[in-house]
Amino acid sequence: MRHSTGPAYGNFLSGTVKNPENRYVNDLRRFGFSQSQVLKARGSLVPVGLSVLFLGFIAIFAASGFASDGEELLIIATAAVIGGYMALNIGANDVANNMGPAVGGKVLTVAAAVMIAAVFESAGALMAGGDVVKTISKGIIAPGGEVSIIDFRYLMLSALLAAALWVNLATILGAPVSTTHSIVGGVLGAGVAAAGVGLVNWPTMSKIAASWVISPLFGAALSAALLLFIKVKVLNADDRLEAASKWVPMLIGLMAAAFAAYMAMKGLKNIWKPSSVEIALVSGLAFFAAFLLSRPYIAKRVRHLENRKKDIYGLFDLPLIIGVALLSFAHGANDVANAVGPLAAIISTVGGDAEIAREVTIPLWVMVIGAFGIALGLGLFGPKLIAIVGEKITRLNSPRAYCVALSSAVTVLIATTLGLPVSSTHIAVGAVFGVGFLREYVENPNRRKLRPGHKLNATAMDAFNSRNVRGKRRLVRRRFVLSIAAAWIITVPASAALAAAIYAGLQLL
Repeated sequence: MRHSTGPAYGNFLSGTVKNPENRYVNDLRRFGFSQSQVLKARGSLVPVGLSVLFLGFIAIFAASGFASDGEELLIIATAAVIGGYMALNIGANDVANNMGPAVGGKVLTVAAAVMIAAVFESAGALMAGGDVVKTISKGIIAPGGEVSIIDFRYLMLSALLAAALWVNLATILGAPVSTTHSIVGGVLGAGVAAAGVGLVNWPTMSKIAASWVISPLFGAALSAALLLFIKVKVLNADDRLEAASKWVPMLIGLMAAAFAAYMAMKGLKNIWKPSSVEIALVSGLAFFAAFLLSRPYIAKRVRHLENRKKDIYGLFDLPLIIGVALLSFAHGANDVANAVGPLAAIISTVGGDAEIAREVTIPLWVMVIGAFGIALGLGLFGPKLIAIVGEKITRLNSPRAYCVALSSAVTVLIATTLGLPVSSTHIAVGAVFGVGFLREYVENPNRRKLRPGHKLNATAMDAFNSRNVRGKRRLVRRRFVLSIAAAWIITVPASAALAAAIYAGLQLL
């Protein structure tokens, strides 16, 4: 009897017959992949859709609130929408610098950080936001007779849109940038396009350029010094519980003093303008009050802890949460003007006797747009940058995050006292880098003991000194150092170029 030798029979004999059910399994896998992509796209479309609805509501509200001619209504509605768009981007990018360390230190979840930041950012914007703001963004350009009302409106529109576009792009790329520097670059570029380089206040620009280098380096050095102190005096002490009982209340008092001065000088500056003596008095009272109140609290906590580093970490949780909440309040009070300042400047020129003023009052409805936009942008798009600042650059815990928050506040205080314009973004991210590089230097994770019988080099010290071995493990991800530094350097030129291009385009309309 002759057997069939067809392909199917041959495959069967060779053991390579394919299971017919595999085809259905592959189809199910393809369907599952397609469904996951649809859900992913839907998840990204929902925040965008909510943002579009928010901006559409702003346009309708702004257009219906003014009895003016069609051209002015169009300008007001456009400026309001761009201001709301800028507020969304500030929430998505800038707020992460305050909340990122607390999330990275496992003190707050992303959801809790978003909720706390949204509440305190909005409160800061509405309760202590800029009643009066310089229309030309910190004196970058000096308005004069060479800029007409129409050109001035186009200048502000161009600066605001350029800054918003740049911050949006930086958020997509995962780079925390300064919204203040973005709006400064936008005003600079549009101002040059409108009236030439003579309109620019170059001494102010030189101070801002200097702050690009000074503020992150100072923040990094201060955070590293604080962490080294905590390591030497508390975490590496023989009796960590006794050391914590002695030093942690003093560290809490130091944070209270710094944040009391920070709130007096920055967070509440628009509703209370204290003298230097008053600031020093408030700061001193805050130190002693926090120190005296925290001593029994820490003593009670210590009685239930073991002499381990991880147990000590939890003592920094509460002061850290209070600190980042105050940072968010101060940020909302100060940076809301970056979103709505140019909008308020445009509104101030509407009317029969309009003229360009150096200072304008921000209407309440404009402040509401800025406050709600920042909170909405944080909730919809902020978690991405929060994760990068808090987790991707270097590993954080409560003491490290505490050092970042405290050094950010102190650096801003010192810079404000010296009259140096700085970016809270640069300082906070620089502080994170400072903590990471100190860990690399002190902890030196590459000095691992060789197992008996295993030698990669002639001696153990040769292996430790090997460049290849040292390069295997780094506690700071270098690619973030390079990408963030590059984003900082090109922020002002990029936003300036965008603003100049947008202004030129508006002139053609």
